[in-house]
Amino acid sequence: MSYYKVLGLEKEPFSTSPDPEFLYYSSTHETALKRLEIAIRLRRGLSIILGDVGMGKTTLSRALLRIFKDEPDFIFHMILDPSYKSEFQFLYGLVKMFNITPEFKSTMDFKEALEKYLFQKGVEENKTIILLVDEGQKIRQENLEVLRTLLNYETNEYKLLQLVIMAQMELLPRIKRINNFMDRIALKYTINPLDEAETKQMIDFRLKQAGYDYSKSLFTDEAIRLIHQYTQGYPRKIGMLCHDALEAAVMQEGLVVDGNIIQGLLIQETKV
Repeated sequence: MSYYKVLGLEKEPFSTSPDPEFLYYSSTHETALKRLEIAIRLRRGLSIILGDVGMGKTTLSRALLRIFKDEPDFIFHMILDPSYKSEFQFLYGLVKMFNITPEFKSTMDFKEALEKYLFQKGVEENKTIILLVDEGQKIRQENLEVLRTLLNYETNEYKLLQLVIMAQMELLPRIKRINNFMDRIALKYTINPLDEAETKQMIDFRLKQAGYDYSKSLFTDEAIRLIHQYTQGYPRKIGMLCHDALEAAVMQEGLVVDGNIIQGLLIQETKV
């Protein structure tokens, strides 16, 4: 039997999968999501969400998709790994993703086909096309230039492509080196780590989503303090440590995660 069944949970509360049902909306996550929705609905063009590894950017992107899932006038395309090795490969990947069949296969033909597609969808059909790029720090410099070109396609009122890039902080100095890229950013927002109170709220939220009965507390205040101190408020690290802590509690035939369990796990971590 899985450890979470022993604790009366219906699901794994601290899975590392990007399930939007388990996304805890800290103040910065909630602000990022609301501002992204506004930028997309207003067709403002380029939005960049920055954050270190494990800050919940991928899960945030899934939550953004859910907001628009029942609105057929918003068409999402998503790139999970943008590390294409050449401009040709990147453009070819885009035309395939958009289901475009250009007459010839060259970078110029791909760009012309993409421009025609965006005008057809955005102007003639009044659709909003969104390209969401995860792991944006992996985009090669020449392909950032491709994205800059795509952002040039616009009417007098709005951008034809809504580009959302989720990336680690290292992307920022790279785009600063590209002429006329920074001034195209309609939204730039950084997701910050959780404070101790938000760490507790995240743990409680994920337990509740997994079906936990709150007639009793599962993590003591001392455990929460140690978890926040060790993880520095990074959601992925919090989830991984809480997963290990619940397993340890069950193995010790206990139903509470206290400071001793967390300290024991951290001691083991330093020995690895």
